[in-house]
Amino acid sequence: MKILFTNQNKNERILRLIISLFLLPAPFLIGFNLYSNILLLVGCILMFNAIFGTCYIYRIFRINTCKA
Repeated sequence: MKILFTNQNKNERILRLIISLFLLPAPFLIGFNLYSNILLLVGCILMFNAIFGTCYIYRIFRINTCKA
């Protein structure tokens, strides 16, 4: 069983990367509090999804937006 397989198309990966780049510096801009740490966590998850091209929520619901 393959753990990391691509289930996102290229446009979706680029969009997730752009959103994550806005969320990652949140703790440094607004201070270290619960809200900024949640934004950082969401940014890290989106960055992982963008780099590896796999989304585990898509995998649970058997969604595949990748043509390949």
